[in-house]
Amino acid sequence: MTDPTASAAAPPPPPPGSFAAGALVIETCLKTIPSAPGVYRMLDKAGGVLYVGKAKNLKKRVVAYTRAERIPVRIQRMVALTVAMEIVTTHTEAEALLLEANLIKRLMPRYNILLKDDKSFPYILVTGDHAWPQLVKHRGARSRPGQYFGPFASAGAVNQTLGYLQRAFLLRSCSDSVFENRTRPCLLFQIKRCSAPCVDRIAPDAYRHLVDQARAFLSGQSQAIQQELARRMEEAAEAMAYEEAAVIRDRIRALSRILARQDINMPGIEEADVVALHQAGGQACIQVFFFRSGCNFGNRSFFPSQTQDQTAEDVLAAFLAQFYDDKTPPRDILLSAPLETADQALLTEALSHKAGHKVTISAPRRGEKRKLLDHAADNAREALGRRLAESSAQQTLLRGLGALFALDEAPRRVEVYDNSHIQGSNAVGGMIVAGPEGFLKGEYRKFNIRSEEITPGDDYGMMREVLTRRFKRAQKEDPDRGGGQWPDLVLIDGGGGQLAQAEAVLAELGITDVPLVAISKGPDRNAGRERFHLPGRPAFSLPPNDALLYFLQRLRDEAHRYAIGSHRLRRAKALGASPLDEIPAIGARRKKALLHHFGSARGVAGAGVADLAAVEGISAALAQKIYDFFHPV
Repeated sequence: MTDPTASAAAPPPPPPGSFAAGALVIETCLKTIPSAPGVYRMLDKAGGVLYVGKAKNLKKRVVAYTRAERIPVRIQRMVALTVAMEIVTTHTEAEALLLEANLIKRLMPRYNILLKDDKSFPYILVTGDHAWPQLVKHRGARSRPGQYFGPFASAGAVNQTLGYLQRAFLLRSCSDSVFENRTRPCLLFQIKRCSAPCVDRIAPDAYRHLVDQARAFLSGQSQAIQQELARRMEEAAEAMAYEEAAVIRDRIRALSRILARQDINMPGIEEADVVALHQAGGQACIQVFFFRSGCNFGNRSFFPSQTQDQTAEDVLAAFLAQFYDDKTPPRDILLSAPLETADQALLTEALSHKAGHKVTISAPRRGEKRKLLDHAADNAREALGRRLAESSAQQTLLRGLGALFALDEAPRRVEVYDNSHIQGSNAVGGMIVAGPEGFLKGEYRKFNIRSEEITPGDDYGMMREVLTRRFKRAQKEDPDRGGGQWPDLVLIDGGGGQLAQAEAVLAELGITDVPLVAISKGPDRNAGRERFHLPGRPAFSLPPNDALLYFLQRLRDEAHRYAIGSHRLRRAKALGASPLDEIPAIGARRKKALLHHFGSARGVAGAGVADLAAVEGISAALAQKIYDFFHPV
């Protein structure tokens, strides 16, 4: 007889991988989540980050994920995969927004709107760490002292502008080491692109005036600079100093070229980014025009992912937060669509704090600014149309590869491998990746060959090392193959021998389901006569005009280009290295002092202890250490 007082049996736990299981994980976490601003992360069973979000009140935001009826199907799938959560509290919601953007860019969670921007923007830098400032292109961390002007949309735009600026202001572009070792003017002085301060062809005060003019011009005072030069040209002509007048005339023409080169210029816009969005076919394109110093510095297209079911407001808000994560926001940001009031206020506060000045975000509905936004939107629509057309063609080619190589389905990730070296020196292996959207350059990897057991020039040994490191890492970081790190097809630049090496590597690692294909050049290494080698099948060729042959050539050539480029960078770095870099306690400043004093690393190596100690910054003990480095017992 059943005891009516006995407690009811506990309900069985929900099955793993179900929404109920994920919701239970979140409900358990809610017991310790504070009602404070912060950032939360959803984690899967492999520890990978599924989603990063921010909230003004973490508890109120996170509890929404436990109610299936209030969230879309895509987010329900994310909850079903969630097995753990991580929480970071912040002082303010604006701080949480900046942290969220940083984490999204670094972790690339699969359920966030992602801005895949793997290229930093170039700037023009007027250096501030030398008595004779340089005018140079700069990319990367803005750690060098000086004034930065930009960003420019492309390196080409910077290079073209720099060429005109050299003609207009005659500032040096050479490195400090070249500058300090010159004994006569270089070619740039002869073609009137430099005033040759390295050999005292210009007085310090006159050079500083040129630097001030360049800074003023790049800061937007172009008319004032042109007027000053025009006045000086007239004065020189009246004094019959015709050669000086001609030099100033050429400088004015160079400045006019810079201003005339701009595709679009808008009166009244000094410092602004114009951001326009176009959505179609489940994809989105954001076009950004950069206006600095009253000039258009170019434009660039961005294609954020995970935008299929997102509104324009959500896409723009996510884009702005991630885009300015590593860039200084301008004073004005013009948008093609207005943001939600709360999102706009939060972004304004966060970006203003980051920039150190007030940032205004607006969506003009009429006037010249609206026309500019419409122009940017037209560019976004055209860029997205081109991308959709290319994507459709790419998917057709990938389906063709699947049929050609008897794959179960069209590959979504194709990895191509190649090696590059010169007689075995500075050997580098390169891996490029292609998918439905074309080349995925953010996924490219280079492998510096470091095994001492490989005989220089042993291409088979290099390929074994590259593939072993690549797939061991994939096994470690993505054992369940849910993180998108595993290829659907591997192409190797080589013949049957390289294919055999690849098969052996995968067999040693216990990998049996990654398709392998080797591409050899064919007779006389002629393009169009390539041979394709597959395990267990005779090698074959494709007709010369076959679209798949052309596609495979593009993939192989891209891998070849990337491997050669990586090898050249490594070789150049090795050629530029100095033995002084290997001596402990010799940093950049002491190295510079030694090279200036002795003229070269060879001169340092031949110096005595007393001579070394005579160099500024080199103590007697350090001089002995340097001497011992070059004269081991």
